[in-house]
Amino acid sequence: MTSAVNTEATQSKTPVIISGNNAWGDRLFRWITLGFSASILLILLLMAFEMIKESLPAIRKFGWGFTIGKDWDPVQEQFGALPFLYGSVVSSILAILLATPLSVGTALFITDIAPKKFGGAVSSLVELLAAIPSVIYGLWGVLVMAPWLQKTVQPFLIDHFGFIPLFQGAPYGVSMLAAVFILMIMIVPIITSITKEVLTAVPTAQKEAAYALGATRWEMLRIALLPYARSGILGAVILGLGRAIGETMAVTMVIGNTPQIALSLLAPGYTMPSVIANEFAETTSKFHSSVLMEIGLILLVVTLVINVMARLLIWSVTRGSAGRNA
Repeated sequence: MTSAVNTEATQSKTPVIISGNNAWGDRLFRWITLGFSASILLILLLMAFEMIKESLPAIRKFGWGFTIGKDWDPVQEQFGALPFLYGSVVSSILAILLATPLSVGTALFITDIAPKKFGGAVSSLVELLAAIPSVIYGLWGVLVMAPWLQKTVQPFLIDHFGFIPLFQGAPYGVSMLAAVFILMIMIVPIITSITKEVLTAVPTAQKEAAYALGATRWEMLRIALLPYARSGILGAVILGLGRAIGETMAVTMVIGNTPQIALSLLAPGYTMPSVIANEFAETTSKFHSSVLMEIGLILLVVTLVINVMARLLIWSVTRGSAGRNA
């Protein structure tokens, strides 16, 4: 018996030798995955290169003045991108400001307040909303939401808050306000789903510790849950912002598509994706196509800047949390 035990112990201490074929397979797998990763960067660089090449005529003619120009006249070849930049930034930021509290509250309800079965049903419905095509949202927006805004919400805002420049003007229905609402509805499922997963990943021991110290449910959420999940929630918000700023069809159908800068949310507007979708198939000249390609290049740069800022923000929040925990 002793001999058998010694033999097993000796065998268990014998190092596992990786054969040459396995080592070669590991190296091959490593290079294949590296190639896949590099292909993503290569695709991005090719996209940027082609867009810059096609945009060169417009870049040479307008320079930096293109981003601050307000005129848009394809016949006279006078172009300025400021109305589209303004429309994209304002509609996306306002949509995020409205969608974030709603999304975080819904995620908290699903994970920590609602009964498990009911929360699962609500979660399934939220994820189903994320799968609806944007053109369906746009069709609903132009046929249902915009008339409702024109007859109910916008007259109310004009009557009671018309002294504020944001709510001055006529109730057109299709407007910047309609674009903000449709974007809010579209990004709520995305932020909610990601936030729900982040909150689910919070250790149960952390919640139980808060309860053990006498915290109420609200205090547990505020002190133990939300700070732990803050970086993940910020990431979800930034992903929602990226979706909002790049949305095309739904916004095109409800924003009014007027190249103007108006402080009032009741006035029509325009966004960068919308002008590309509306005019790229009906360009009047090659220079017109070059201008639209430059708008696409600006949209790509804005999207990349937003993502870089998001990464830096998440990194700073995570580092700050780690420093406090230490």
